[in-house]
This record gives sequence, structure tokens and C-alpha cells, in this order.
Amino acid sequence: MGIKNNVTEFVLFGLFQSRKMQHVCFVVFSLFHVLTVLGNLLVIITINASKTLRAPMYFFLSHLSFADVCYPSATTPKMIADTLVERKTISFSGCMSQLFSAHFFGGTEIFLLTAMAYDRYVAICRPLHYTTIMDRRKCGLLAGASWVAGFLHSILQTLLTVQLPFCGPNEIDNFFCDVHPLLKLACADTYVVGLIVVANGGMISLVSFIILIISYVVILWNLRSRSSESRHKALSTCGSHIITVLLVLVPPMFMYIRPSTTLAADKLVILFNIVMPPLLNPLIYTLRNNEVKNAMKKLFRVKGSLGEK
Repeated sequence: MGIKNNVTEFVLFGLFQSRKMQHVCFVVFSLFHVLTVLGNLLVIITINASKTLRAPMYFFLSHLSFADVCYPSATTPKMIADTLVERKTISFSGCMSQLFSAHFFGGTEIFLLTAMAYDRYVAICRPLHYTTIMDRRKCGLLAGASWVAGFLHSILQTLLTVQLPFCGPNEIDNFFCDVHPLLKLACADTYVVGLIVVANGGMISLVSFIILIISYVVILWNLRSRSSESRHKALSTCGSHIITVLLVLVPPMFMYIRPSTTLAADKLVILFNIVMPPLLNPLIYTLRNNEVKNAMKKLFRVKGSLGEK
């Protein structure tokens, strides 16, 4: 027998039922999304236009910024548009596409952070071999592997979900299509699928978090013997990474490391994960980095001089 699927669309409950709160969400999240896209595009343009930002760290940062443009764009525009309508629906194929896109870019972001941590480890703990180890080919392989790993993570989540039978009801108490709410709607035993979701989602976040924390502990330990100037520069860079790691990895660990259940706080936790890290990353990596700030100032000066001609 084939998969019985009577559901052609899903109804999303959104963030709030109050029309007043939905109007507030429209204004706030529209502003946040525009700032996120502009901020990350500015970082990408600055890195690619500047001759001084050629270090591997900035290569990975440009990839992270691109992922930070795409990740919220998979869900936020739909969420913003839904604040203007009474009945919020999404087609079955649109739901699966949203699920795939969100996990693809979100997963890639995690793997890119791991690659960036490895780059900082080599730069600080093996400085004499840094240019040899982190050559252009190695950086390209690490970035490519991050995107491939994000794709594999996402395609597994999507395939596990799309093959489930959905017979009704079709109401999702969330603002986008995610794994746990969809497993709750499936008219089949999802225990095994739920365990695979935990292994594929929660454990990836947890293992990545442990690896990243250990790497930064090793980095900080190696800084003891450095000069105060070297320590300050390394701590400034690593501080930015650690803040981003906490913002990016703590919410997915809360969401996906537990069995397939939905909690009242889930919507706000995943909303924070989708909106805040991509919004704050340009600020985190520019306000604490003089090289990026100087490159941006130079870029604006060049554009200003071209505009005057």
C-alpha cells in the first residue's frame, strides 16, 4: 500500500493570535530582516572588495554571512506576510521546501562555525605552519564540506518527514514548518523517526558545541605564553566566535536534542535562533574587528569619491 496522504496544505498558527501583536510583529521583523540582509551583504561586499581582508578567517566569514542572508530568508518573509492575513496556510510542497531550506542553511552555519574555529586554532596554536596548513585549497575544501554537510543534514530531515502519512488534522502551532510539529501531525508511529531526528539534529548541535568549546579552551590555554598585545588580539577574535557559537548552537540543542515533543517555548526559541544570530553577526564581527571596520571605511570613501566625479 502507498502512503496515505490527505493533506495538501497546512494551517500555521503564527506567533500571536492578537491582531495588534501581529501588526507589531510585521513592523519589527520587517525591520530586522532588512537590517539582516543589508548588514550581511555589506560584510560580503567589503571582504570581496578589500585587498587587506584576504586571510582565511574572512573567507569563512563571507560564507557565514551568505548563510546568514539565506537562513532567515527561508522563513521570515512568509512569517511577515502571514501577519497581514487571517488564515495562514502553506502548501504541502511549500512546507517541505521551507523545512529543507531552514535546516540546510542553519546546518551549514553550524559547520562553518566549526571550520572557523579550526582556522583560529591553527592560527594561534601553530602560527609557524598557518599559511601552509590553511592554504586556499584547504579553505575551499572546508567551506565546501560545510555546505555539503548542511545539505546532507537537511535532506535527511526532509526525506524522513516527507515520507510520513498525513491524514489530518493539518494545523501547525508554529510560524513555519519544522520537524517536531510535523511529526506530531503524522498519522503513524514516529518514534524511530524522532530518534533519527534527535541524532541528526540535536546530536550534531551538541557535538559541534563540545568540539567548539574544547577548541577555544585549548586556544585560551596556549595564549598564556603570548605577549599581552597578541593575547588581546586573539581574545578579541575568539570572543566574537564564542558569542556567535552560543547564539547559534544553544537554541538548536534545546529544540532537537530531546524526543519528538513540542513545548510552549519552542516558537520563541527557534524564532530567536532564526532572527538574532544573522542580525547580530555583522555587528559582532565588525565592531570588534578593526581590520573589517577600516576596510568598510575605505570602501565608503572610494564610493564617495566616485560619486563626486
